[in-house]
Amino acid sequence: MTGDEVLEILEALRGSGSDVWIGGGWGIDALLGRQTRPHRDLDLMHRQEQEPTVVAALSQAGFVESLDWRPARFVVTDATGREIDLHPLVFAPDGSATQASLEPGRPFVYPAACFVTGTIRHSTVPCLSAEQQVYFHQGYEPTDRDRQDMARLREAFGISTHF
Repeated sequence: MTGDEVLEILEALRGSGSDVWIGGGWGIDALLGRQTRPHRDLDLMHRQEQEPTVVAALSQAGFVESLDWRPARFVVTDATGREIDLHPLVFAPDGSATQASLEPGRPFVYPAACFVTGTIRHSTVPCLSAEQQVYFHQGYEPTDRDRQDMARLREAFGISTHF
């Protein structure tokens, strides 16, 4: 997925009134302000109550659901193979949020401060903070791509990672 395609998808979602934040590889690149590697998909967090609007906007853009692991996540793809991994969030009054996990009673936690902005192709985009990206890169054996992403965050933000 290209940077221009990410911006087109974000524009379609903004036009529908949906709030989304970029995570994963594109989220890291948004924090860094440049594309550092090819991306096969786009990870988006969205307000759970806006899910029907999100799905409708993506459907109008040619995406259909291809995987359903709700309430934790679901995936939509289009005819060209573009893939969007969607993560529903439940927000608290203080601006923090939780996402269900596949382990009941162990949700993913999103502090209010983790919702920040970054840049893709000179456009400001909503994304997850570097600290939140590090949080999501724990508890599994990292790939070479994960190691490179974490190294870039350490270099750019001076934060520590576990690998």
